[in-house]
Amino acid sequence: MGESFDTVIVGGGQAGLAMSAHLLAAGVDHVVLERDRIAESWRTRRWDSLVANGPAWHDRFPGFAFEGHAPESFIPKDQVAQYFEEMARSLDAPVRCELEVTRATPRAGQPGFAVETSQGTIHATRLVAATGAFQTPVIPPLVPETPAITQLHSAAYRNAAALPEGAVLVVGSGSSGVQIAADLAKAGLTVTLSVGPHHRPPRRYRGLDYCWWLGVLGKWDAATVDPKTAHMTIAVSGADGGHTVDFRALAASGITLVGMTERADGTRLHFADDLAQNIRAGDANYLSVLDEADAYAARRGLALPEEPLARVMLPDPPEMRDPIRALDLVEAGISTIIWATGYKNDFSWLQVDTFDPAGQPQHQRGVAREPGIYFLGLPWLSRRGSSFIWGVWHDAKYLADQIVIQRGYEAYQGAAQPRAAE
Repeated sequence: MGESFDTVIVGGGQAGLAMSAHLLAAGVDHVVLERDRIAESWRTRRWDSLVANGPAWHDRFPGFAFEGHAPESFIPKDQVAQYFEEMARSLDAPVRCELEVTRATPRAGQPGFAVETSQGTIHATRLVAATGAFQTPVIPPLVPETPAITQLHSAAYRNAAALPEGAVLVVGSGSSGVQIAADLAKAGLTVTLSVGPHHRPPRRYRGLDYCWWLGVLGKWDAATVDPKTAHMTIAVSGADGGHTVDFRALAASGITLVGMTERADGTRLHFADDLAQNIRAGDANYLSVLDEADAYAARRGLALPEEPLARVMLPDPPEMRDPIRALDLVEAGISTIIWATGYKNDFSWLQVDTFDPAGQPQHQRGVAREPGIYFLGLPWLSRRGSSFIWGVWHDAKYLADQIVIQRGYEAYQGAAQPRAAE
């Protein structure tokens, strides 16, 4: 028969633990299944010097502070993993590690699902897919495989010393791309950074972190995304105490900037003529946040220090005026490409009727089209902050409430009772 639970949560990262915390508070019988260790992505699928992109006072669960850290500090990745492990221990969360879910299917003629795992089948009335936003790394099939060029995704990058000798091309201008490029340059490597469209909020403005500004300006709670910016990367960094990402400063430090990577002819890469456009669009986004922050401070009468230098831009680097449109990697001495090009979902294990033809989950605030299935931790699940540590906590509370509501209906002893299994 196998074990049975009201709810099975697949994934023991921040989403799964948030869900478990709320189900524990509601008294719902459940188990969390994790194929590796708690918060494994923070431990082994990030580079060595990574820190949280938000300050300790913000990037956490309510009621669970980062002990021993200043509120404005940025927590190193291993200590973030330790935070989640300690939280699970303090809650006595029912987490089972090193147990992989291979398939989940509806039970024929019975409510719930059969969850097949590496250690047998578990039956669940409900199932929460909490495998997060970063599942399968995406590497565009542009550059052919060749012994001369090592290609890896940002998820596989650890440090500069682990790379082959030679220069590095980093493709991607979101948080991962700019932080890895800076990490490599700091180690003395020759770096080229391919810059696409991006947003770049100020790290701090008028004495307050951008997480605070986006909160009071209501941007974290934005419920709909502009289709034009749905896949826009955000360039922000908590490295070295936190700083505003400035592509002109990266160029001044010795990093060569190119536009968006378009295509390759063997080891010769071609870049779009959009570097200046992308950087200036990022500037406009940056300045718009400053404008809204100033208006908010004036309207509320906040006595915050003025910061006129925040609007002063460094000179444009030469490549903004005379863009590099093509680069032969071998001739340039580039031996490594790091693709900071994001991730795609992989729900192949979840064999239920709740996906569109492209394989994207169909849901309303995480409640799936298939009754009894829930999603948690996805970008824009309910709002802009849904895939962040603090945002997933609030989405988990909503889903826990929906589960409690459904349990109430199921507990009613009316005519709609399931048949006894033959």
